[in-house]
Amino acid sequence: MNFLSRRSLLAIAAVTDIALHARPMPVSAKALAARHNLPPRYLEPVLQALVRQGVLKGVRGPRGGYELARERRRITAGDIVRIAMAAQDEDGATPLPESRLAEVVVAPLVKRGTEAFLAELDQVTVDDLCQKAQAEGAAETATNLDFTI
Repeated sequence: MNFLSRRSLLAIAAVTDIALHARPMPVSAKALAARHNLPPRYLEPVLQALVRQGVLKGVRGPRGGYELARERRRITAGDIVRIAMAAQDEDGATPLPESRLAEVVVAPLVKRGTEAFLAELDQVTVDDLCQKAQAEGAAETATNLDFTI
């Protein structure tokens, strides 16, 4: 069973992918989408939310795309999930139950569980994820980089 929304999983994967591939040029949404087998338009709301919250930086222009706005060791999986969850709430989630039972019994339980889950994600940085990706061979990198001017 997976407790994270697809949007949250995508956000963590996207930020990690950008951390791995944004040198020497920003990662385009098109390239990011291709690596994750997704339509580019599906990524844009998540990427824009991450830009608004200072995790990513958007670079305009024909060679534009996304790069990290902070050092990868200063971004946690918890940070990314909170942003993705907030963006999802803004998009209009399904209505919550409105009852005394939901308010005084269920909501506090879910809140404690969510806080514990996010606290665990706060222990994992994007740098940790990048190192794991490289160790597992999941970090596809460009092999024919040419730095001649």
